[in-house]
Amino acid sequence: MSKKITYTLLAFLSGVATGAAFGVLYAPDKGQGTRNRLSYQLDKYRDMLMDLTDVLRENREPHQSAARSEGQRVIQDAKDKAEKLLGDVDLLINQINSRREVI
Repeated sequence: MSKKITYTLLAFLSGVATGAAFGVLYAPDKGQGTRNRLSYQLDKYRDMLMDLTDVLRENREPHQSAARSEGQRVIQDAKDKAEKLLGDVDLLINQINSRREVI
Protein backbone atom coordinates (compact mmCIF):
# COMPACT_ATOMS: atom_id res chain seq x y z
CA MET A 1 0.00 0.00 0.00
CA SER A 2 1.42 3.41 -0.85
CA LYS A 3 2.44 5.84 1.86
CA LYS A 4 -0.21 8.34 0.77
CA ILE A 5 -3.03 5.83 1.24
CA THR A 6 -1.56 4.64 4.53
CA TYR A 7 -1.33 8.20 5.86
CA THR A 8 -4.85 8.98 4.64
CA LEU A 9 -6.29 5.94 6.39
CA LEU A 10 -4.30 6.73 9.54
CA ALA A 11 -5.59 10.32 9.52
CA PHE A 12 -9.13 9.08 8.96
CA LEU A 13 -8.96 6.61 11.84
CA SER A 14 -7.33 9.20 14.11
CA GLY A 15 -10.14 11.61 13.30
CA VAL A 16 -12.75 8.99 14.09
CA ALA A 17 -11.09 8.20 17.42
CA THR A 18 -10.72 11.88 18.35
CA GLY A 19 -14.32 12.60 17.38
CA ALA A 20 -15.54 9.67 19.42
CA ALA A 21 -13.56 10.83 22.46
CA PHE A 22 -14.90 14.40 22.26
CA GLY A 23 -18.39 13.10 21.62
CA VAL A 24 -18.29 11.05 24.80
CA LEU A 25 -16.85 13.89 26.87
CA TYR A 26 -19.22 16.62 25.70
CA ALA A 27 -22.36 14.64 24.94
CA PRO A 28 -25.61 16.33 26.01
CA ASP A 29 -27.39 12.97 25.79
CA LYS A 30 -27.51 10.15 28.28
CA GLY A 31 -24.69 7.64 28.08
CA GLN A 32 -26.75 4.88 26.50
CA GLY A 33 -28.04 7.11 23.71
CA THR A 34 -24.55 8.42 23.01
CA ARG A 35 -23.12 4.91 22.96
CA ASN A 36 -25.82 3.76 20.55
CA ARG A 37 -25.16 6.67 18.18
CA LEU A 38 -21.39 6.16 18.39
CA SER A 39 -21.79 2.45 17.80
CA TYR A 40 -23.95 3.11 14.74
CA GLN A 41 -21.47 5.66 13.35
CA LEU A 42 -18.50 3.38 13.97
CA ASP A 43 -20.28 0.50 12.23
CA LYS A 44 -21.08 2.78 9.30
CA TYR A 45 -17.47 4.00 9.05
CA ARG A 46 -16.17 0.45 9.39
CA ASP A 47 -18.37 -0.65 6.49
CA MET A 48 -17.18 2.32 4.41
CA LEU A 49 -13.57 1.45 5.22
CA MET A 50 -14.09 -2.20 4.30
CA ASP A 51 -15.67 -1.14 0.99
CA LEU A 52 -12.73 1.17 0.31
CA THR A 53 -10.18 -1.57 1.02
CA ASP A 54 -12.10 -3.94 -1.28
CA VAL A 55 -12.02 -1.35 -4.07
CA LEU A 56 -8.31 -0.81 -3.53
CA ARG A 57 -7.64 -4.54 -3.68
CA GLU A 58 -9.69 -4.94 -6.86
CA ASN A 59 -8.00 -2.02 -8.62
CA ARG A 60 -4.47 -2.90 -7.56
CA GLU A 61 -3.72 -5.39 -10.35
CA PRO A 62 -4.60 -3.19 -13.36
CA HIS A 63 -2.44 -0.38 -11.98
CA GLN A 64 0.45 -2.74 -11.31
CA SER A 65 0.33 -4.22 -14.81
CA ALA A 66 0.04 -0.76 -16.38
CA ALA A 67 3.05 0.46 -14.39
CA ARG A 68 4.99 -2.67 -15.30
CA SER A 69 4.21 -2.24 -19.01
CA GLU A 70 5.16 1.43 -18.93
CA GLY A 71 8.41 0.59 -17.14
CA GLN A 72 9.28 -2.04 -19.73
CA ARG A 73 8.51 0.42 -22.52
CA VAL A 74 10.78 3.05 -20.96
CA ILE A 75 13.59 0.52 -20.51
CA GLN A 76 13.29 -0.65 -24.13
CA ASP A 77 13.27 2.96 -25.34
CA ALA A 78 16.42 3.68 -23.31
CA LYS A 79 18.11 0.57 -24.74
CA ASP A 80 17.22 1.61 -28.28
CA LYS A 81 18.60 5.11 -27.75
CA ALA A 82 21.77 3.73 -26.16
CA GLU A 83 22.32 1.40 -29.14
CA LYS A 84 21.82 4.29 -31.55
CA LEU A 85 24.32 6.41 -29.60
CA LEU A 86 26.85 3.56 -29.63
CA GLY A 87 26.39 3.23 -33.37
CA ASP A 88 26.94 6.98 -33.82
CA VAL A 89 30.07 6.84 -31.65
CA ASP A 90 31.46 3.93 -33.69
CA LEU A 91 30.75 5.85 -36.90
CA LEU A 92 32.56 8.93 -35.57
CA ILE A 93 35.53 6.86 -34.44
CA ASN A 94 35.75 5.25 -37.89
CA GLN A 95 35.59 8.68 -39.57
CA ILE A 96 38.34 10.03 -37.31
CA ASN A 97 40.52 6.99 -37.98
CA SER A 98 40.00 7.24 -41.75
CA ARG A 99 41.01 10.92 -41.73
CA ARG A 100 44.14 10.10 -39.75
CA GLU A 101 45.14 7.55 -42.37
CA VAL A 102 44.71 10.12 -45.14
CA ILE A 103 46.93 12.64 -43.37
